[in-house]
Parts: sequence; structure tokens; C-alpha cells
Amino acid sequence: MTDITSAAYAAQLDAQDPLRSFRGRFVHDDSDLIYLDGNSLGRLPTATLAQVDAVLHQQWGNRLIRSWNEGWMALPTRIGDKIGRLVGAAPGEVAIADSTSVNLFKLALAALTARPDRHKIVTDDLNFPSDVYILQAAADLAGRPCRVEIVPSPDGIHGPVEALTAAIDVDTALVSLSHTVFKSAYTYDMAEITRTAHAAGALTLWDLSHAAGAVSVALNAAQADLAVGCCYKYLNGGPGAPAFLYVRADLQEKLRNPISGWMGQKNMFNFDLTYTPAPGLPRFFSGTPPVLAMAAIEPGVDLLLEAGMDRLRAKSVQQTEYLIALWESELAALGFTLNSPRAAAVRGSHISLGHADAWRIDQALIQQMGVLPDFRKPDNIRLGITPLYTSFADIQQAVSRMRTVVEERIYAQYNAAELAVT
Repeated sequence: MTDITSAAYAAQLDAQDPLRSFRGRFVHDDSDLIYLDGNSLGRLPTATLAQVDAVLHQQWGNRLIRSWNEGWMALPTRIGDKIGRLVGAAPGEVAIADSTSVNLFKLALAALTARPDRHKIVTDDLNFPSDVYILQAAADLAGRPCRVEIVPSPDGIHGPVEALTAAIDVDTALVSLSHTVFKSAYTYDMAEITRTAHAAGALTLWDLSHAAGAVSVALNAAQADLAVGCCYKYLNGGPGAPAFLYVRADLQEKLRNPISGWMGQKNMFNFDLTYTPAPGLPRFFSGTPPVLAMAAIEPGVDLLLEAGMDRLRAKSVQQTEYLIALWESELAALGFTLNSPRAAAVRGSHISLGHADAWRIDQALIQQMGVLPDFRKPDNIRLGITPLYTSFADIQQAVSRMRTVVEERIYAQYNAAELAVT
């Protein structure tokens, strides 16, 4: 009988992994570290080192301002088109700009402006809090009474699909959700929610931050209207990397960017005092693109394209299923609960395990056991599975060390005081 808890079994799975060679294309300065936080900050691709060096020394250092006409101005849309291939969008529908928060605000307010007779935004209580703050700000600035209706999850894990369907009505201007939610990794059926919204005459705005590069996203096939996402998680674009936005092609001329800036002006170097939006997606640009940060995004995106989203998703499902099997065998009896969906079809690429002492266990893993997950209140240890570089051995060893931390009460050495970044 196969012992799924053994290191030998994990090694066998790694030997059969068609994506195993990609692990060596990332920086691993600490070879003993088991890094399970790529759902928060992705690893550094080795190719990024040379890419950023070239921008610094050749483009900025040598070519100076000439580099704007030698590739810099095209970066937002060129890299955006590559990300578009990862999320099922057509060329000209995705671009790099600003942060996820700023992009969400721009598109949310644009959507409200496009539905002037409607007064409601629908979201859920699994959404990232920052998204909810921004949706409320957009509602406050809409120029008419608008409100955000937050639909509660039935269990804190699964999306409230039936209740959302009931909440979306003829007064709904916008439905805005995280495609994959940040705590439980529940993943919505984008096409189903979008059909419901469109039937009521509402627009949809999806946050892909925990989905892009990790789960199957098909924006065009789902007829999604708008989307945003960050580039520093599964896209491996680096800390604070600028974000991306998506606007379906047929909507681009119908929506107005509420943050009018010269990069979104039709003829920016005419320096007109009257703003005329540029055609297409560039009208949603505001300020000057951060070239160094944008350049660091591309190598990680290229690796994902090379690996292929179908293969990446298949490995993600296999690895999360393996992790759940190990939880059931090794951790459930120690007080750990599964706070992610069991069904792979509605689960992203991280697993949340709950425990009454989750924070202290998390700190013991980081400080003493060479395992780096993260913690989300009230009691979630998130274990991020990043198929480009997470091995089956990583998962097996992480679970084994979690068991040791609890069985030997190593976590009892740590107090409940939380760090600034968890």
C-alpha cells in the first residue's frame, strides 16, 4: 500500500512532474527554505536579474531619454498583451498601470458613470477588504445616492452564489468580486455570475489577484466586462509591482477614466489644456509608467506562458489535492480544519488550514522549522502552491514539520503578538 506521507512518495511525484525544471529558473538563496507564500509574494525569476540590469545600465544609463521611443512607451500594452494570453483576453484589452487599488477605483467609478440610473454595487464578504473600501469610495463619489451591498458567505469559505443571484437586480450597476478569494481560495464560476449580471443589465468587475497565473481564467469566453489584478503574486513581478487592468474591447470607447492624466490623452505632446481621451485601452492610463518595475514583471509572465496555463492548473490541482490528503491523514486529528473548498473546480492555488493556535504555529514554522507560509485572521494558515517552483517534497516536508510543531508544542514558545506583515 502506498504511503502518501512518505518522502519517497513525494520524490516519486516530483520525478513525474513535467514542470519540474522550472524550479531551477528562480532564485533559491536558502536551499533549505520551504517557501509556501507565492500567493502573497512570488519568488524572483533568475531572468529578472538580467532584465533589470539591462534597463538600468543599457537603457537608462546609456540610451537615457531616447529609451522612451525605443520601447519604454510600449511596455504597458506589450506586457499587458502577454498577461492577456494568461487570462483569456484579446490583444489590446489588458495593460499594466498603477496599482490594483487605483485600477479598481478607476473601473468601478467608470462603471457607475456608465449606469447613471442605477444605485447599487453588489459584492460579497469574502472580498479583499481594500476592494470593499474602494467600492464604497466609488459609490460615495458617483454623484448620486449609491450603496454597496455586501452579500454574506454561508460558511466563510464558499461564495454565496444563490444569495448573490438574488441580490443582483435592475438597480444594480456593478457586480464586483474576487475571482479567487484571498482567505479560502474559493473560486467563482465567472461565466455564471457574469450571465446573471448581464441579464439584469449590470456590469462585472473581477479582481484576479489570487487567480492570474494560478487558475484558469477566460475573460472573453465569460464575457467579463472589466478586471484588475496584481503582478507580484503568481506572476512573480516583484514587491510592489504595478498592476494590470482589463477592459473588454467593445466597452473601451464607452467608459470614461475618472483619473484623467496626460498618459491617457489622445495627443499628449500637444499639451492641450482640454482633455481628449486616447482611443482604446490607453485612455485608462493616468501617470507616467514605472519603467523599472514594469520591466521586472515580464520574465515571470514569460515563464508562465512557456509552461502553459493548462499544465500549471493541472499541477496546482494535483498539489492542492495532495496537500488536502496529507491534512486529512496527518493534521486533522491535531485540531487543524480545512478552511478551503474540497472541490477542486471551485478552489484556487492555496489551501487555508484553521487552528486555534494558528498564529503561534505560523511563527514556529517560520522561526524554527524553515517553512514560510502566511497567516490570515482569525485562525488561517495559508499554504500557497505555486506550480512553477513548489515541489511535492516541499508539501510533504511542510506538513511533517507542522505536525512536529504541534505534537512537540514548539508553538507554545511564541506569544500571540502579531507582526506588522503577516
